[in-house]
Amino acid sequence: MMYLYNTATHHKDEFKPQNEKQVTMYCCGPTVYNFAHIGNLRTYIFEDLLSRTIRLHYPLKHVMNITDVGHLVSDADSGEDKMEVGAAREGKSAWDIAKFYEQKFWQDYDALHCTRPTVISRATTHIQEMIALVKTLEEKGYTYRTSDGIYYDTSKFDRYDALVGHARIRGLQGGARVEMSDEKRNPTDFALWKFSPKDKKRQMEWDSPWGVGFPGWHIECSAMAMKYLGHTLDIHCGGIDHVTIHHTNEIAQSEAATGEKYVNYWVHGEFLILRSGKMSKSGGTFVTLDVLKEKGYEPLAYRYLCLGAHYRTQLEFSYESMDSATKSLKNLRTLACQAQDEAKGTPVQNEKVQAWKDKFTAAMEDDLNAPKALAVTWEAVRSCDLAAGEKLAFLAFADTILSLDLFKKQEAAACELPAEVAGLLKARAEARGAKDWKKSDELRDAIARLGYVVKDTPQGQQAEKK
Repeated sequence: MMYLYNTATHHKDEFKPQNEKQVTMYCCGPTVYNFAHIGNLRTYIFEDLLSRTIRLHYPLKHVMNITDVGHLVSDADSGEDKMEVGAAREGKSAWDIAKFYEQKFWQDYDALHCTRPTVISRATTHIQEMIALVKTLEEKGYTYRTSDGIYYDTSKFDRYDALVGHARIRGLQGGARVEMSDEKRNPTDFALWKFSPKDKKRQMEWDSPWGVGFPGWHIECSAMAMKYLGHTLDIHCGGIDHVTIHHTNEIAQSEAATGEKYVNYWVHGEFLILRSGKMSKSGGTFVTLDVLKEKGYEPLAYRYLCLGAHYRTQLEFSYESMDSATKSLKNLRTLACQAQDEAKGTPVQNEKVQAWKDKFTAAMEDDLNAPKALAVTWEAVRSCDLAAGEKLAFLAFADTILSLDLFKKQEAAACELPAEVAGLLKARAEARGAKDWKKSDELRDAIARLGYVVKDTPQGQQAEKK
């Protein structure tokens, strides 16, 4: 049996799919106006763990949206569309911005060994579905018109507090994260369709029954999720920041339109934080996967770091923790490769191995307890009770969920150094190869500040602890 913490019920619920022949899961994807930061990517790692665990027992239809229009910079339905902001920032078209950042997102997604969704659904290719959903809500009396768009009247939906509770909705009505305009009937009302501004030409806009404009962010997910997965989804995932506004609004518009329950299990991942606070694009405090790679870290070392904390707990990021994750991953791979070599690549399946598999699976099925599953993996690989072939069989199974490339051979010399030092050393070698002696000296000084001395030898450069 699998248990998931359900945000809607506030406790772990036994997972019972509507149809055992196919589980349905929708995950909120990126808004492709900028690079995804590693905090965003932590969410996709936990969703990947969920999809891999579900697939142990059931076929899965996994849908992820790509928001390439309609996500405004403010939760209050004010400000510019993030795609238009990205286009202005870089002097490109909004369409080119979307294409570039989506491609970069998938590069990061793949580098972290996340399993691609069954369906990738882009907002700009589902405008008619969104218009149809808004028309249904209009016909049922849930909408009203203002000077800047068509809005959903949250007072008409008596379950608006279903996901977050009445007290938190009252907090929103008091002004937290939303603003009241002269034309809004209620502070929590939200835009379903926004009209294009008369004084500024938009790059992304469409004709609609209400005038030229573009969809609101919330309507996108409901329209696309229900198109591919039906009126009621088994699971809906996303970051914890989506609970109060985005997912609350999804429930309101979807259930008002269909009269049916929208989602059975809401599963949300917590923030990755810096010591200075939440990682944020708007605040300029974000680290990308490319930054980690430039510093010499392997993407899967970041995946290992994320596996060490439960998805519902905040994880503090630091380069010290990345060094520790890098070392642990290296050591785990070394033991895995030793087992593989000793077994001559021949796994041994028996009841003893199955017992370890069951122990690992039980951890993952207990609300995706990846830290416990990782601990089971370490326990198994160090066990004196398991022969090499038995360890090989267990590790091959565990890696179908962990996806850490456990049988990758390690380069001992590079891994003995902290990843940041190794990255600087690599950059220095490239500078020397290009005869950029000034940059080479600057990188030598940077390495020295980290406590290492660089020596140039006939075999190449080496770094040693001071």
